[in-house]
Amino acid sequence: MRVAVVTESFLPHMNGVTGSVLQTLGHLERRGHEAYVIAPGAGRAHALAMPGRAVPSLPLPRYPAVRVAAPPVASIARALRSFRPDVVHLASPFVLGWQGLLAAEAVDAPAVAVYQTDVISYTERYGLPRATALAASHVRRLHRRATLSLAPSAAARRQLEQLGVDRVSLWGRGVDGIRFAPHRRDEGWRARVAPGMRADEVIVGYVGRLAPEKQVEDLVALRGLPGVRLVVIGDGPARGALERRLPEATFLGHLHGDDLAVAMAGLDVFVHPGESETFGQTIQEAQASGVPVVATGRGGPLDLVRSSIDGWLYRPGDADDLRARVADLAGDAAKRRAFAEAARTAVSGRTWESLGDALLGHYARAATLHRIDRARPVRAWPRADPTAVDSAPPLWRRYVALGDSITEGLCDTSRAPAGSYRGWADRLAQLLALAGPRSHGAVRFSYANLAVRSRRVRHLVEEQVPACLSLRPDLVSVLIGANDLVQARVDVAAVAGEVEIAVRRLRESGADVVLGTVFLPSRMLARVLARRFAAYNARLREIAAATGAILLDLEAVPELRGLEVWADDKVHLRSAGHRLVAYRAAEALGVPHAEALAGLDGAFHDDEDVPAVGTWLRRDALPWVWRRLRGRTAGDGVVAKLPAYVAVGPGPRSRSSLPQ
Repeated sequence: MRVAVVTESFLPHMNGVTGSVLQTLGHLERRGHEAYVIAPGAGRAHALAMPGRAVPSLPLPRYPAVRVAAPPVASIARALRSFRPDVVHLASPFVLGWQGLLAAEAVDAPAVAVYQTDVISYTERYGLPRATALAASHVRRLHRRATLSLAPSAAARRQLEQLGVDRVSLWGRGVDGIRFAPHRRDEGWRARVAPGMRADEVIVGYVGRLAPEKQVEDLVALRGLPGVRLVVIGDGPARGALERRLPEATFLGHLHGDDLAVAMAGLDVFVHPGESETFGQTIQEAQASGVPVVATGRGGPLDLVRSSIDGWLYRPGDADDLRARVADLAGDAAKRRAFAEAARTAVSGRTWESLGDALLGHYARAATLHRIDRARPVRAWPRADPTAVDSAPPLWRRYVALGDSITEGLCDTSRAPAGSYRGWADRLAQLLALAGPRSHGAVRFSYANLAVRSRRVRHLVEEQVPACLSLRPDLVSVLIGANDLVQARVDVAAVAGEVEIAVRRLRESGADVVLGTVFLPSRMLARVLARRFAAYNARLREIAAATGAILLDLEAVPELRGLEVWADDKVHLRSAGHRLVAYRAAEALGVPHAEALAGLDGAFHDDEDVPAVGTWLRRDALPWVWRRLRGRTAGDGVVAKLPAYVAVGPGPRSRSSLPQ
């Protein structure tokens, strides 16, 4: 794999972003992948010590160690085009990362945006309300445009989702458990930083950047705490002010490598006051060093510190609670030892090796999503994300299918009696019956299909849902809306709102709901409707997320755009198309080996549909126009093909009434 890494921060400035990038680069090299780095240069003549490009940058006026770079997109695109990346990794993107994102789009490469710096909270800390709004807008725009976003903690993920960002996955940070370890504790180091320390005294320390956004001023709450020696490790613009407010504390400046590991292990209690942390890497390093942690109960620390097990989480902004928690650990050596042992155990599995392999999986997922995005003529949010499916094994006994002609099965004549149709829902019912629960060898699975051709969403709400509820199903599929969207005038939001009413009623009954998005063939005429379909499907994704429905994102299946799966009438699926939908639905519902079964089905049952008689104009188009002129539809007078349950699946005590 060829990975281009665009990072806002890099050597020689060492911080959390730089450390994470270096670990990523090391893992890629160990796994045999090729990397190319684009990063701010520390001066005009600075060059990277690895394949890549250092771009011109400027230091922040009050924080010269942090540099900002915004080279032209075209120049980054040229570098990427020369490297030919399979994926572009955006490390803590904001300024340079935005340029990198646009360049990735220019070279048609997927972009994975790693959210690591909470710039929004930083601007709030600096008292810049206008900048806060701009930062939030930019973060939202950037991450919504990236192929996939990775958040380091549940709190960071929620923050992005609240901004309207979709496709957000968790990817934490690893910790070097060899470098950061209890055996690094050095009594000589402790004597040097806290000379004359009594046996009953403890060293309480902070490690990190000394800046307002880190809330280092909260450390003042520990001043004068009996039996506590305070050590501050780090540097930054707030150091001078903090030294004046904490004259008794020991300030060691910036440490790294083994020096930092010795200092971390030499602490008795680690304090982390920052509320705007997306993760909290120094917390993990303290835990690996066998040091109990006192951290604020907000943001990244919530995922790392188990309060009363390996540390304490204090009430955010409550200086008295911070002081009380530190005093509790400072005065209880047995509790410190117990917390330290639990902390070390908790981080034992968080290795950079495992996190690096997980990142490679995210890269592969981004490549899949990029192919889906590239095939869609219109982009709407939330975007399609079939890779996020995480369903329980099939345990349903009563399945009811709702919808229109697609779910009724029109044009799927495969192994069906003359004049009748099979359809994807019939196929799915058989898959669920075979994979579902059994009792004494008998298949106990019931299936009804209430879908009728030409039905619109109002028919779903007024007719199909009430009939469905009377059957008391535990699984319902809903695939409808195309007939509404092809009307001359349509309120897409209103149509989707009716679907939400239906889904909520079904969910309130206790049934699981499979909600399918609608789709179009790859035809010139379909492009006229593409924007409507995209907006409608985006709303369906929101409905699925809000109601707990299982999303069957058929718009994200590129094969359904191919004309070879559409019937001669150009508006329905042929047997191959229904088979494709059935197995995609089975996969979404957790049927074991659904994809492999689909391949076998296609190999053993290569359906040849009966050729249509006559021309498309006389056979399909003119009858449709005639019905429209008379105010009629193809579904008038048609009733559901399975209005009551039938037993599905082979077995000694029940025989399926569906075609096999």
